[in-house]
Amino acid sequence: MTGTSVRNEAEDSGPSGYAAARLRLLQEETRSGPPRRAALAELTDDWLAGLFAAAAGETAPDLKGVSLIAVGGYGRGELSPRSDLDLLLLHDGSDSKAVAALADRLWYPVWDLGLDLDHSVRTPAEARRTAGEDLKVQLGLLDARHLAGDLGLTAGLRTAVLADWRNQAPKRLPELQELCAERAERQGELQYLLEPDLKEARGGLRDATALRAVAASWLADAPREGLADARRRLLDVRDALHLTTGRATDRLSLQEQDQVAAELDLLDADTLLRQVYEAARVISYASDVTWREVGRVLRSRAVRPRLRKLARERSDFLRRAVAGDGRALGGGKPTAERSPLAEGVVEQEGEVVLARAARPERDSVLPLRAAAAAAQAGLPISLHAVRRLAATVRPLPTPWPAEAREQLVTLLGSGRPTVEVWEALEAEGLITRLLPDWERVRCRPQRNAVHIWTVDRHLIETAVQASAFTRRVGRPDLLLVAALLHDIGKGWPGDHSVAGEIIAKDVAARIGFDRNDVTVIATLVRHHLLLVETATRRDLEDPATVNSVAEAVGSQGTLELLHALTEADALATGPAAWSSWRGSLVADLVKRVSAVLAGVAPEEPEEAEPTAEQERLAIEAIATGSPVLSLRAQTEPPQEPGETLGESEPLGVELLIAVPDQPGVLPAVAGVLAMHRLTVRTAELRSLQLPDGVEGPVLLLDWRVAAEYGSLPQAARLRADLVRALDGSLDIAGRLAERDAAYPRRRGLSAPPPRVTVAPAASRHATVIEVRAQDAPGLLFRIGRALEDAKVRVRSAHVSTLGANAVDAFYVTAPEGAPLPGEEAASVARKLEETLRG
Repeated sequence: MTGTSVRNEAEDSGPSGYAAARLRLLQEETRSGPPRRAALAELTDDWLAGLFAAAAGETAPDLKGVSLIAVGGYGRGELSPRSDLDLLLLHDGSDSKAVAALADRLWYPVWDLGLDLDHSVRTPAEARRTAGEDLKVQLGLLDARHLAGDLGLTAGLRTAVLADWRNQAPKRLPELQELCAERAERQGELQYLLEPDLKEARGGLRDATALRAVAASWLADAPREGLADARRRLLDVRDALHLTTGRATDRLSLQEQDQVAAELDLLDADTLLRQVYEAARVISYASDVTWREVGRVLRSRAVRPRLRKLARERSDFLRRAVAGDGRALGGGKPTAERSPLAEGVVEQEGEVVLARAARPERDSVLPLRAAAAAAQAGLPISLHAVRRLAATVRPLPTPWPAEAREQLVTLLGSGRPTVEVWEALEAEGLITRLLPDWERVRCRPQRNAVHIWTVDRHLIETAVQASAFTRRVGRPDLLLVAALLHDIGKGWPGDHSVAGEIIAKDVAARIGFDRNDVTVIATLVRHHLLLVETATRRDLEDPATVNSVAEAVGSQGTLELLHALTEADALATGPAAWSSWRGSLVADLVKRVSAVLAGVAPEEPEEAEPTAEQERLAIEAIATGSPVLSLRAQTEPPQEPGETLGESEPLGVELLIAVPDQPGVLPAVAGVLAMHRLTVRTAELRSLQLPDGVEGPVLLLDWRVAAEYGSLPQAARLRADLVRALDGSLDIAGRLAERDAAYPRRRGLSAPPPRVTVAPAASRHATVIEVRAQDAPGLLFRIGRALEDAKVRVRSAHVSTLGANAVDAFYVTAPEGAPLPGEEAASVARKLEETLRG
C-alpha cells in the first residue's frame, strides 16, 4: 500500500482507520528509517488535522485565532513507532470556553487509541512566559510546526519564540549546558554503557537536540560532519527497539539487543553496540566542541565593552602622540594572545592551536607533539587544528623517529587530560592512521559486568592509571606503551593475550623501540593477567608457583613493570576489579618472585674509554682553565643497507662539554640549558683522568638536547653563559624565576609526586640517589643545586627523559670521596624530594 492510500484510509475511516493505516505502515518491510518516520508523522498530521476540522466544526464553527501545533520530536517530523505526541493548542484568548471544548474533542480520540500524549492549551503570551520559566518547554517550541487552524498565529509564535531564544541565549545556554551535564552525570555515557539509554545518556538524542538549540541561537554551531548520520543511526535503533518490544522505551537492554540487531539486519548484538557507540562518540565530541565555543563566545562578549573602552583610550593617546603630519592612528582590533607550548604549537583562548609558521605537510611528528603539549597543559585541541592535521600531515616513517615515540609516551603519561585529547584525534581518524591496529578495538563492547568501558577506552584508562605509577618503575615509557597495548588482542579471535603479544611486538617495533624493549613490551602484554590470576588462584607457598612466574617474567625490571601494569589494568577495569585484598596478594607474590630473581647486586657500569674528541676537549679545558663545548647533530643509524645517514631522522643534538673539575658544574650546565629552552633527553656526567703529564681531572658531560621550540642557540653563546654561571656572575635561579613568572600558570595535569630513593648496594664506590619525577624546565638545575647544597660530590650522573618522565641516577660521595653513610644518604634523598615537591 502506498503512502497516499494509507493517508486516504486514515482520512476516510476516522480514528480506527488511522490505527489500521498506522499498523500497516509499521509492518511495511520496504520502508524503515527516516522515510518511515516521515511517513508516520505525515499520516498523523493528516489525522489530527481532520480531528481539528471536525471538532472545530462541531464546537465552534466561527471560532478564529486557534491553531494546532506539533512540538518537540513530533515537531521535527520524527515519529518512532511508540513516540508520544507533543501537541500545543494555541489560541488568542478570545473564547476560552470554546477552546476548552475543542481541546476535549482533540485529546480524547488520541487517548482512546492508547497513544501517549503530552498536551497543553495556551495563548502566545502564556506560551512565551512558560518557555521563559521552563527550559524544556522552550526547547520543544523551537521545533514548533503548524498542523491545523490559524497559520498566522503559529507563525507569530514561532517568530517570537526564536527571537526570545536568541535574545536570551547568553543566559539560557549556560542553563542548557548545566542541564546536559546533570543528565550525563545521572545517565552515564552512551558510548560505553552495555545497556544504554538512547535518549538520555550523554551522546544520545537529547544531546543532539541540545546541539540544534545551540545552532538556533546563532551564538555558536556544532561541527556538522557526521552529526546528522549519527543522529539518524540512533533514531533507527530506537525505532527497531520500539518494534521489537512493543513499548515506548529508550533503554537498549541486553536481552533485546539480538532482536534489535536482527530488525536492523546487523550481524549480531556486538555490531549493533559498536554502531551505537560510534554514533554516540560523534555526538559527544560535537557537544564538547560546541560547548567550548559557547564558552569562548560568552567570555568574549563579557570583555568586549571593556576592550572597546581600552581601544578608544589607546586610539586617543596615539592620536595625541602623532607628530604633526595629520595622520591619526587607530586602536586596531585586539588580537588574541598566543603563548608557545612546543615547536609549531601555541595556546590561544584556552585551546591548543597550530602556530602560524607550522607546516603539517612537512612535519609528520606535529600531531603527536600538539597532542602531548595539549595534554601536558590540560587544554583541548581546537577542532580547526585537528582537522588541519588530519587533512595535511604526512605519514610517519617506519620505524618512527625518536621524537615521535617520546611525544606518544608524553601524551600517554599526562593523566586524565589524555582522554579528551585522544578522543579529539580519534574523531578525525588520526589515531587509526598512527596505529592501524586500533581500528579493531575501537568502540568494541566488553560483555563483562566487571568492565565499565569499551576496549579502546579501557586501554586509554589503563594508561591514565599507569601514569600515576611512573615513579615506581625504571622504564615508565615501557609501562605506558604496554598499558596502551595490553588488550589490543581483543580485536582478534582466540586468547587475547596471545594475539596481543604478536600485535604488540609489531607495534612496538614500528614506533621505534629497540629489540630488547620490544621483547619487554611483548612480555608485559602476554602476561598482563599473570600476577593477579596466580596470586588469587594458586598456592604462593608452593615454590613451583613462584618459580613459574619468575621464569615467565625473566627479570627484576620486567617484574616491576608488570606489577604496576597489573594494578593500572585492574583500576581501569572498574571498582569490582581491584581491592586491598587483591593488592596485598599480588604484592606478596611480587616479593617472592623478586627474591627468586635476585642475583648479584648490580654494580656501577665501568667507565668507557674517552673518544678522541672527548680527550681533545678535555685537554683544551685544562689548557684554558675554562669550559669548552661542541654541538653535533645525532641521527639514527640507517635501517636498510641502501640507506644513508642523510636520510635518517634526527634524534637531537649531542652536546659535549669538558670542564676542569670544580663544584657546581651540574647545576650550572643544567641551568644554562634551561635558560636557553633546551630540553635534556639524556645526560652523562663523569670524571675523566687525562694522560700522564696533563693535569686533571676533568668533568666530561655528554648530553643529548633538543630545542623546546625554535632553533638551537649558538655554541659560543652557551659557552659564554656557562663561564658566567660557573664564576657566579649569572643569576640562573633569578632568570628562570622571572621567565616562569612571565607565563600564565596553566591548570595542566596532576602529575604523581616526585620520588627520590637510595638504591641499596648499587655501587661499592659511591651512593646512588635515584630520582623519578615529572620532567619540567629547570628540573635538572634544581636537582644539581640541591645536591650541591647537601655538600655531596656528584661522581657521575645518568639522566634520561622518557616522555614526560625524568628517570635519573646520581652517583654521589662525601667530599673526601667515600660513599655516604646510610643515615646521611637517606637524609640527602629526603631533602632532595622535599625540594622537588616544593
